[in-house]
Amino acid sequence: MQQYKSIIDNILMNKTYFAVVFFCIFTLSYGVLYALDFYPEPQKTEAKQAPVVANTVEEAVKTPKTPIIEPQTMEPAFSGVDTLPKKLSISKLDREVAVLNPASNSVAALDAALLKGVIRHPDSAALGEDGNMFILGHSSYLPTVHNRNFQALNGVQNLKWGDTIVLSSDDAEYTYRVEKTYKVKATGFTVPIAGKGKTLTLVTCNSFATTDDRYVVEATLVSTKALI
Repeated sequence: MQQYKSIIDNILMNKTYFAVVFFCIFTLSYGVLYALDFYPEPQKTEAKQAPVVANTVEEAVKTPKTPIIEPQTMEPAFSGVDTLPKKLSISKLDREVAVLNPASNSVAALDAALLKGVIRHPDSAALGEDGNMFILGHSSYLPTVHNRNFQALNGVQNLKWGDTIVLSSDDAEYTYRVEKTYKVKATGFTVPIAGKGKTLTLVTCNSFATTDDRYVVEATLVSTKALI
């Protein structure tokens, strides 16, 4: 026993010997444990999955929006600054005549204006306005007349559907399409002024200075054109 204690004391006193002996004992113990399957295996760790980030982008952003297409609109008809007609043209009759716009609707005022052309009745619609424009003028089939305006509306009874009548102001032309032509008795005949749409009614006597019958032409506005 004393012998073993002497050996241990020598080992402890000699650090080099102590380290060699400790290494040998540790190696021997590790080998025994490994052989007996008591070797501690390293702990397995599963690969970390990348964190799932919630999609916070709105679906409307990911999906291209259908472009908004503005409905095409027709260009509005030209509306002249001057809404009073100054000239009436009927190509089928090779006719151009001045249009007067008297302010008064008295018989005297209308008769005086008729000596200078046809007249727009002051109570009727102007150019570009909704309603009916009422124009009246003289007709005469006498072989000789001293005032050509007495024949201003000669031949309008021969106009047919589709023929055109053009009324011009200083800055625009308004083209009307003839809808119908007919003859009426003067007694009790009236021309409606109000109404939807833009229409034109021409009225003339069937013979100069008579009061028996009237020729009537009804037309509808179909186009406008700027002159300036």
